[in-house]
Amino acid sequence: MTKSYFHDHLAARDPLIFKALEDEKKRQQGQIELIASENSVSLASLDALGSVITNKTVEGYPGKRFHGGADFADIVEQAAIDRAKELFDCDFANVQPHSGTQANQAVFFALLTPGDVVLSLDLASGGHLSHGAKPNQSGRWFTIVSYGVDRETGRIDYENVEKLALEHKPKLLIAGGSSYPREIDFVRMREIADKVGATYLVDMAHFAGLVAAGVHPSPIPYADIVTCTTTKTLRGARGGLILTNREDLFKKLQPAVFPGVQGSAHLATIAGKAVCLGEALTDEFKAYGANVKANAQLLAEVLHKRGVRIVSGGTDTHVVLVDVSSKDLTGQQSQDALTTINVTSNKNPIPFDSAKPSEWKGLRLGSSAGTTRGFGTAEFEIIGNLIADIFEAQVADEATRADVIARSQATVAKLCAAFPIYA
Repeated sequence: MTKSYFHDHLAARDPLIFKALEDEKKRQQGQIELIASENSVSLASLDALGSVITNKTVEGYPGKRFHGGADFADIVEQAAIDRAKELFDCDFANVQPHSGTQANQAVFFALLTPGDVVLSLDLASGGHLSHGAKPNQSGRWFTIVSYGVDRETGRIDYENVEKLALEHKPKLLIAGGSSYPREIDFVRMREIADKVGATYLVDMAHFAGLVAAGVHPSPIPYADIVTCTTTKTLRGARGGLILTNREDLFKKLQPAVFPGVQGSAHLATIAGKAVCLGEALTDEFKAYGANVKANAQLLAEVLHKRGVRIVSGGTDTHVVLVDVSSKDLTGQQSQDALTTINVTSNKNPIPFDSAKPSEWKGLRLGSSAGTTRGFGTAEFEIIGNLIADIFEAQVADEATRADVIARSQATVAKLCAAFPIYA
C-alpha cells in the first residue's frame, strides 16, 4: 500500500479526476480565452505549483516560523518577497495572501473597525466585490459609499469622488477594480485622500502585470497600500500580494494576514508566485506587457468599427468592456453566442446597468491569455471580426447563423492549432 501511495500517478489512482483535468487541458488548447481575469502560467510555474513543498506546513514569516523544518520554505518565500519588492520598486511586500480578495480583507482587518466608512468604485462602474459589495463581507461589516463614472465618458468623475470624500470622511479610499478599462489618476486620488485624512489603497489586481512591464503608471509612489493578484496580467499562480513603502502600515499588515485572516501559508502557491515574479523581471515580459496593451486596443478598435459600443470609448489596459445592447443582446446572450464558436468570455455589468445579472448589458473581454499563447494584432483583428460576426448572426435566420458558427469554429480551430499551449 505504501509503495502504491507514493508511486501511483493520477491516471491510475483517480481516473475520474485525471480525465477531467485532461479534458480541461484540451478545452484550453482548443478555445480562445478572452476572460480578462484568466491567463496561462508557464510550465515552470506548474512545476512549482505541483511540487513536494505542498507537504510542508509553516506559520509566520521567514526566519520566524512556528514550525521546524522551514529552511527551504524560507528560501522560497524570501525569494518571492525580494522579487516583488524589486519588480514593483517598493520597500515592503507580503506574499502570503491566498487571493486578491484576502489581501484586501487583510487591509480592512489591519486598519478598520466594523462600521467605518470606505469610499470605493461602484461595482457596475468597474469596482470589485471585496471593495464593499453588499454580498461580500466588506459590504456587510463596513459603511460603504460608492463613487462612479461620468455617464457620457465612462470615466471616473474625480470631482464627485472629492465631493463624496468631503461629505462622508472615509477612513479608507480605494481605487482600482475588476472591469474599469482606463488608467486611474493616482495623483488626484492621493490628493483627495489627503484632504480627508483617509488611508489610500490601490487594488491593481488587473493591471499589475502592465505596471511590472512598464506600460502602465505605477500606483506605488502615491498609494499607502497596494494589493494585487499574481494571476491575470502577471500570468502566475493564483494568489495575492500586499505592497507598501510605509513601515508603520507594514507592521500592522503582517499580523493582519497571519494570524489575522489566514492560517498556514500555501507554500506551493508561494513557490509559483516566486517563479512568475522572476519571469516578470525579464525583458521578455516587458515585451509581453506592451503586446497585451496593443492587442486590447486593437480589439476595441475593430469592434468599434463593426458598430459595437465600447464603454469609455476604448482601453488603456488589457480590458475591453463592451455594451452589447448596441447589438440588441444581453451580456448572457453574447457570452453564450461566443461559446458556440469556442471563444470564452464573461457577462458583466456596465455603468448604470441593471442590478440583475440576467439583464446586464455588458461583456468583459481581455487580451492577456491570448497574448500569452502568441496572438498579435493580426490575430486579434481576426478575433474582433469573429466576435462582431457572431453578434450579428444572432438576429439572422437560422441557416445564416449556422453558417457563421461553422466558419467561425473553423477559424478558431486554425488559430488555436497555430498557437498551441503546453505542446
